[in-house]
Amino acid sequence: MKNKINFKLVNLALLTFILYLIYKSGHLWTGITSKVLQIAMPFIVAFVIAYALYPFLKYLESKKIPKPLAVFIIVAILIGLLSFVVFLVVPLLFNQTVDLLKTSIKYVKEVSESGKYDLGPIQDTLTHGLNDVLMNAGKYISHGAINLINISMSVFAKVFLCLTAAIYFLIDMESIRRETKKYLKRKSNKTFRYVKTLDDEMRSYFSGFVKIMFISLFEYSIIYTIIGHPNALLLGFMAMIMQLIPYFGGMFTNVVAAITALVVSPALFIRTVITFCILSVIDGNVIGPLVYGKTNNVKPVVVIISITAGGILFGIPGIIASFPIAIILIATYKFYKDDISDKIEDIKDGK
Repeated sequence: MKNKINFKLVNLALLTFILYLIYKSGHLWTGITSKVLQIAMPFIVAFVIAYALYPFLKYLESKKIPKPLAVFIIVAILIGLLSFVVFLVVPLLFNQTVDLLKTSIKYVKEVSESGKYDLGPIQDTLTHGLNDVLMNAGKYISHGAINLINISMSVFAKVFLCLTAAIYFLIDMESIRRETKKYLKRKSNKTFRYVKTLDDEMRSYFSGFVKIMFISLFEYSIIYTIIGHPNALLLGFMAMIMQLIPYFGGMFTNVVAAITALVVSPALFIRTVITFCILSVIDGNVIGPLVYGKTNNVKPVVVIISITAGGILFGIPGIIASFPIAIILIATYKFYKDDISDKIEDIKDGK
């Protein structure tokens, strides 16, 4: 009787039935998953921050700096950067954002009045965007300090929780890695080597990503200031944040720079176009290879496909996570490539 039962078909039927039940009860699982993610997300973000900062901690320790002092230095730098952004950069960015929207509206209006193009809908969208920015700012001011304090306390609580958890994770990262290493070695030597491969890839990515962000901030801010662009600091921070989106992020920053420069003067527009062409060449052929080296060498077409898929499936979080996920998938394929090939051959041979 056992020889007559096709257990592969039975398992496939059971799997199909389970997937059907999950699909039919999707609303229930979606709600539960959403709540779990809301609770776990600060700790996930904290762990990612600690994981990204761990190489810098090891670097400081390699310079004979005691671990408590090294952690204090890293935390002090983080708090200093957050304070700098909140108290100095945010007001300036707000003013430059308003100026950016105003100049964009002015440019669209001039093009529309020339009679060549009908850009009325774009002008209306930009005008509504500017009005929303000003109305929201005015609303927070008009409602007094209570709303501002409530919003600030909510944001502060989340940032404080995330930062505190990140500090604890960073302090314990050595023991976390050591215990994980012991567990994986007991489980399987190949599994340990696979996780180590992913660890090397992700440490290289995070380390390079942090460096690239700060290099972009200073590079774009300084160079656009030199050529006289009125939104230099905003463009610097935009270039820094847009590093989350490979290729498209830098392209978007340069397009914004060109549009705002064209509104100011044709001469500034020409200088801006020349500048971002030079920056693109330097970033792609000098800074990127120097920071990342031969690691995380993902082909542009793979990045574009992963960004598109991530955006369609999960929106902005999917776009941000698409590149590291692509790195993980490529590393996984390379590690198990021989096993996959052997399995395909076995299937072809009917085994």
